[in-house]
Amino acid sequence: MPWNDNANPGPWGSPPSGDDGGRKDPPGRPPGGGGPRGPRRPDGPEIAAALERAQQRLRELFSGGPGGGVRPGAIAALVGAAFALWALSGIYIVQPNEEAVVTTFGAYARNESPGLRYHLPGPIEHVEKVPVTSLNRIDVGGVGEADVPQESLMLTGDENIIDLDFSVTWRVSDADRYVFTVRDPEGSVKAVAESAMREVVGKTPLQQILTRGRGQVQLQAAELMQRTLDQWGAGVRIVEVQIRSANPPQEVVAAFREVANAGQDAESASNEANTYRNRVVNEAKGDAARITQSGQGYREQAVREATGDAARFNSIYGEYRRAPGVTRDRLYIETMQRVLARSNKVVVDSKGASAPIILPPDVFRPRTGPAAASGITPAPQTQAQAQAGRSAAQ
Repeated sequence: MPWNDNANPGPWGSPPSGDDGGRKDPPGRPPGGGGPRGPRRPDGPEIAAALERAQQRLRELFSGGPGGGVRPGAIAALVGAAFALWALSGIYIVQPNEEAVVTTFGAYARNESPGLRYHLPGPIEHVEKVPVTSLNRIDVGGVGEADVPQESLMLTGDENIIDLDFSVTWRVSDADRYVFTVRDPEGSVKAVAESAMREVVGKTPLQQILTRGRGQVQLQAAELMQRTLDQWGAGVRIVEVQIRSANPPQEVVAAFREVANAGQDAESASNEANTYRNRVVNEAKGDAARITQSGQGYREQAVREATGDAARFNSIYGEYRRAPGVTRDRLYIETMQRVLARSNKVVVDSKGASAPIILPPDVFRPRTGPAAASGITPAPQTQAQAQAGRSAAQ
């Protein structure tokens, strides 16, 4: 019916005539209507009256009239409405990151993928949604400054104590096993993580965990955790194990720092020694290679020179057999030319000389000019030759 049709008052009855609930019409609007009424706040007596009218209407609906009884149509309508609501309660939505596990009277029935799904309403079937793609994280040993010593303190393979905090990232791999096998999955994963890490750390030396062995420890712990959870059938997949911090206990930190510094010094000295050894060995190898190559070059040169000398001697010998005298004179002249070309020479003219010839010391000193180029130095004149020369000039 229209909203402004007051012919049929409905189950609440007709409003009192001439009474608008005490509401005053706003200025500019004619009294008694002229448009939809705005919300108003009923008073206390009006609420009581409305409730009484509703109860009266319900009594009339379920009563068969003055004679009493319940109408069969009303009961059927109520039962139909209740059944429809009960049937519609089985509609549910599975999100993209979820997988639904449906149980029938508590027993596993099936898995449902993401989307709009339906199951028989309770108590027949029940649905539990499990996030199968979301990554979950569990911290062991404390978070931030809140350290938990009973979880973080572990005994290493060389009987030392280490304060180790780590995190485990995991996800659900099998929804039905995750729901039915383990009662507390997160607690179980944390217990398995702590147990596996203690076992791996108990087989590993402390220094290896503190330096370059963390990656191996993480991999071994993750593999051991996965094997244990698979044996339990927990339906959990370990994604990653990450060591957040690994330190000795606070009481012995100073001593461990000194040990670490000593180890670094030893490693530095070893590196320096290796560097010096490599340099000396490489230099010695280079010198040996250079000497070997030099010897090979000298051998090649000597062999080639000897081969050339032998060929030249054979050539000269062939010429000598054809003309022995000419060849001897030529060899003598060439030999004297080579010998005298590199020395100072003094030519002495002994004609008309009766006194001994005395050569000054500077005769054999190197000279420059035409005389030095020819290599011939004139012999000094004796006193008689000098006097004869002067008389001839006069």
